Amino acid sequence: MITDRILKIIELNKENKSQFYKKTGLSNGFLDKVKDIGVSKLEHILNSYPSINPEWLLTGKGEMLKQNALINVKSLSETRGIPMLPFDAFAGIGDDTISGVDFDTIEERYVIPLFDGIKIDFMIPVRGSSMYPKYSSGDVVACRLVEEILFVQWNKVYVIDTISQGVIMKRLLKGKSTDHIICKSDNKDYDEFPVPMNDIRSIALVVGVIRLE
Repeated sequence: MITDRILKIIELNKENKSQFYKKTGLSNGFLDKVKDIGVSKLEHILNSYPSINPEWLLTGKGEMLKQNALINVKSLSETRGIPMLPFDAFAGIGDDTISGVDFDTIEERYVIPLFDGIKIDFMIPVRGSSMYPKYSSGDVVACRLVEEILFVQWNKVYVIDTISQGVIMKRLLKGKSTDHIICKSDNKDYDEFPVPMNDIRSIALVVGVIRLE
């Protein structure tokens, strides 16, 4: 029943029925009284929850959320959602001389059903074209902090904070010696280059991407 799907929307957004009625403008007790919902009332619901897939709401077919939908959960519990960092905010996370980032205080958070069950510490937007076509400028990547460089998986893509070059996103390759790593771009127009191990302040593995068309 469509009312069951509406209840799922309420549950996803950590709301109760009263909050749902207030947000949509529908009368109190509406969900307890009807079995079929008219077009105008469906429009109220979809306008209030723009991330919901209309086909799913009407028929139950397809995904609940529109493709690549982000649900902003600023007003929800801080324990929910993945924090979104501005690109430069990653700098200093691993530097004892800088206060770094307190993830618990970041208000801009998103629930991404696609990433359920995956350990993700933060999301960050992609800058530039060096990792094209795998990643484009404006895409959002999900990252997991790596505590030790020993745990790096070679040829995977990482976001790293360096002393000399700031924040960069590259594919990491093993260096010829243990005192450096090689940063490689997917874009053939960019040359690979070495980064000394002592130049790296913090590092995070890219574990997912949201592609923005």
